[in-house]
Amino acid sequence: MAMKIYTKVGDNGTTSLIGGTKVYKSNKRIEAYGTVDELNSHIGLCRDLIDIPHHKNTLKEIQDRLFTIGSALACDPEKETKMRIPDLLDTDVEMLEKEMDQMNAELPELQFFIMPGGHPTVSQLHIARCICRRTERLVVDLMHPEEASEILILKYLNRLSDYLFVLARLIAKHLNAEEIAWKPRVK
Repeated sequence: MAMKIYTKVGDNGTTSLIGGTKVYKSNKRIEAYGTVDELNSHIGLCRDLIDIPHHKNTLKEIQDRLFTIGSALACDPEKETKMRIPDLLDTDVEMLEKEMDQMNAELPELQFFIMPGGHPTVSQLHIARCICRRTERLVVDLMHPEEASEILILKYLNRLSDYLFVLARLIAKHLNAEEIAWKPRVK
């Protein structure tokens, strides 16, 4: 018999962190890794919309890193866990930087603020970027300055939102979608 997906354990509004600590589902840590999951799901949608194999593969790798980040955030920082949690590495941040450098080489220099839009795929990438920024803000709220792993998570999320912005620009170019300049109304 297959394992049931529902356990009924959380019916009272609580859940457990890795390490066993029970917390309310409104806990900042739950909000942070739940938003990582939201970001991961949205990146999956973006991956489905993009038809360039290299970028699809990169987004799949990013989704894997987001599972790593979610696992780290799901751990009780006060307890040692017996479960082996995957590591986020400096090379993961460097990969995003390398990808951005390659994409920027194909793009015209940014001369103005651009408004999200121009094509549904581009808009979805901008939504993912915004979810990523929200995730970053939630993780900042959890930070322990002495925790190197949390600093690396922040660095990765910061770079990821930049990556999503550049990817949105590149996909707009490939789709011949207009980059809409923001022209502030000034009196």
